[in-house]
Amino acid sequence: MTEKSIEWRIPFNKPAIVGTEFDGVQQVFSHGKFAGGGGFNKACNQWLKQHLNACDVLLTTSCTHALEMAALLCELSPDDEVILPSYAFTSTATAFARCGAKLVFVDCLSSTMNLDPDAVAVAITPRSKVIVALHYAGVSCDMRALRALADKHKLKIVEDAAQALFASHEGQPCGTLGDYGCFSFHETKNLHCGEGGALVLNRPEDVEKAEILLEKGTNRMRFFRGETSRYEWVGMGSSYVTSELNAAFLLAQLKAGEDITKARLASWKAYYRFLQPLEAAAQLELPSPPSNCKHNGHIFWIKLADKLERDALIAHLKVQGIAAVFHYIPLHSAPAGRVYGTFHGEDLNTTKESMRLLRLPLYYDITEAEIEAVVCAVTDFFVAAGDRSNATT
Repeated sequence: MTEKSIEWRIPFNKPAIVGTEFDGVQQVFSHGKFAGGGGFNKACNQWLKQHLNACDVLLTTSCTHALEMAALLCELSPDDEVILPSYAFTSTATAFARCGAKLVFVDCLSSTMNLDPDAVAVAITPRSKVIVALHYAGVSCDMRALRALADKHKLKIVEDAAQALFASHEGQPCGTLGDYGCFSFHETKNLHCGEGGALVLNRPEDVEKAEILLEKGTNRMRFFRGETSRYEWVGMGSSYVTSELNAAFLLAQLKAGEDITKARLASWKAYYRFLQPLEAAAQLELPSPPSNCKHNGHIFWIKLADKLERDALIAHLKVQGIAAVFHYIPLHSAPAGRVYGTFHGEDLNTTKESMRLLRLPLYYDITEAEIEAVVCAVTDFFVAAGDRSNATT
């Protein structure tokens, strides 16, 4: 039986549906305008701009494309270096590798799996141009430390905030803490439209450049605002515009975003509460977000003793119809990572911690009974392991 054919009793993820998405989609059919740049695109951009208190926001077809746009706005050359976490998704790296820049991977903090500012500091050279801050699990990086480094060395910061909508650092929304912020609305994220993303622009001088990139290298957006009399090719760009169908679906999710986040946080806290006895018994490690960060309940992870124990727990849960998954394979160890970049400094945490981490099921409408079932299955795993240990002594 293949992984796809398994009927999970408790799946790892279920895309959120709030019920009002269909109203917007139906309006798109009624209006007969399906391409991007319409009313729903504008409404989503405006909603995000106001919520984030950002200079401007542009919907994109994915977070990958938002990252690519941010990389292009950084105006990188082949001699430039980009410092980024190795514990990250491929898009975090490919966006900058496409520009010809050298990727400099650095270590993460074991406590959050986010960039270690000390590792970033020693990786900076005269060729460094950008720091990429990925906010893992909706928990912000130490942006105060990263901002200080960026200001000192005149570097730009691109926030990979794919998982971090409705999260903040010291009261400021993630995505607005650097020069550019990139969000994902993939169906695995808290809020989604199937596939989608957004680029947050935090500097006024980048808005027109980003609009040209978004609209295939044209001045289309200025033309339709009546700011120019000619609609023409003015620079480099690509087709990054989200369709009205996706934007209509997303607008409903954005409007319900606070309720979705509240529900996920309640589920996150339930996991934490139920699993604390296992942590107290030193059988696993629970997340502990920094007090100056407000997270969004995107991921609930636990850490096991090692990869062997983690994989055994995955198999144990699978037998009971519960889907639990590990996450990133460190990029510096991947074939492409060895071609496009290097790891700077010592890998104290990235590889070791990535092999211990396991993500438990968490989605908008998960019930407390389902959470308790997951916790019971995890607890049973350790009870059985203890029984086996006792039997051999």
